[in-house]
Amino acid sequence: MSLRFFSDQCVPAEITDTLRRHGNEVILLREQLPIRSQDPVVIAKAQELGAILVSLNGDFSDIVTYPPENYLGIIAIQVQNHPEIIPQLMERLNAFLVTHPTQDYYHKKLFIVEVHRIRIRGA
Repeated sequence: MSLRFFSDQCVPAEITDTLRRHGNEVILLREQLPIRSQDPVVIAKAQELGAILVSLNGDFSDIVTYPPENYLGIIAIQVQNHPEIIPQLMERLNAFLVTHPTQDYYHKKLFIVEVHRIRIRGA
């Protein structure tokens, strides 16, 4: 079973391409909304599409502003101005996705993806 992701405009093609190569559906923000859409519009579109939001935007890691229990899943990828770590981040994330292949697993959770770990907040 593949997962459905909504990729924020800040997510590099390397990340979306890797998710697709591993059999997942990735919907790009620019295919659905103006690229400068505000964060509440972006996350609402992810909800409407029944997708897990993937973003590098640190705002989506704020559990006060975006409580995980209100959403279908948020994956916050922590590149921190070091694009050279993307391959390691994606290796970790893809291994995690393989072990958790159902869309429901991601509901009501925030996943903070770092090179050496994935932190989970929420339900």
